[in-house]
Amino acid sequence: MRDSNLPETELLKTVLQPLLEDFQYWFARSRNFLETEQLSFLSSQEQSALLERVKQAQEEVNAATMLFNVTEGQVGIDMATLMPWHQLLSECWKVAMHFRTENANPQQQDGI
Repeated sequence: MRDSNLPETELLKTVLQPLLEDFQYWFARSRNFLETEQLSFLSSQEQSALLERVKQAQEEVNAATMLFNVTEGQVGIDMATLMPWHQLLSECWKVAMHFRTENANPQQQDGI
């Protein structure tokens, strides 16, 4: 008899595993950015607080990834857990975009 959970497990592996990998990648990039750049539009306290939130999210994603791997894809992650990660990454992307805009070559801004 076929295991009725197999399709759900395969779906989780197909969707959740790459999503967790993306979170790991983007949080690592965000962390590196916040650790290496001085952001003139954020106070040092704001930048430090954002960095700490990224570090905490990285730990959460790593724990979720380990659980997912240990259970061989038998567990999912609640949307209530995923959404704050997504919102934090959106915030980090906005900060990075602001930084790039602020530091763009003035000739590029004029279309030259």
